Amino acid sequence: MKNFYQKTGLIAMIAMLFSVYAATMATAEEKTPATKANDQTINMYKSPTCACCADWAKHMRSAGFTVTEHKREDMNAIKKQYGVPRALTSCHTALIGGYIIEGHVPAKDVARLLKERPNIVGLTAPGMPMKSPGMQKEGLAPQSYDVLSFNSNGKTKVFAHY
Repeated sequence: MKNFYQKTGLIAMIAMLFSVYAATMATAEEKTPATKANDQTINMYKSPTCACCADWAKHMRSAGFTVTEHKREDMNAIKKQYGVPRALTSCHTALIGGYIIEGHVPAKDVARLLKERPNIVGLTAPGMPMKSPGMQKEGLAPQSYDVLSFNSNGKTKVFAHY
């Protein structure tokens, strides 16, 4: 009988250790890059006086993203810190899921980026395209510009065309 209790105790201990291991692995999986795609939090750096940046943040919020606005006077330093090439800059710089979003990139492109997880630095809508989210009346479709992806060397490709 003593041997029976020793065996069942051992089985219970193994089951407990397996449960702890499974819980640990589930927590580790939550931190992998693949699950970063579920992260909907954007940190946006913008000039304190830029109204179109606030409108872009509103566009992103209406698409389900959480946007934290950081008002900064030193936007050139922010762009330099994150490696945004001068030719690709716009009025605000945002960070989400390990990517840089420069300027008036539509929410659907950010969602696609987070879903596909390409090996790029980020997306940009260089300059301030007049028919982009934040630059035109809310709810209108983007028109007449390209959203570009860019890598660490500044090489670009068209990610979306409007």
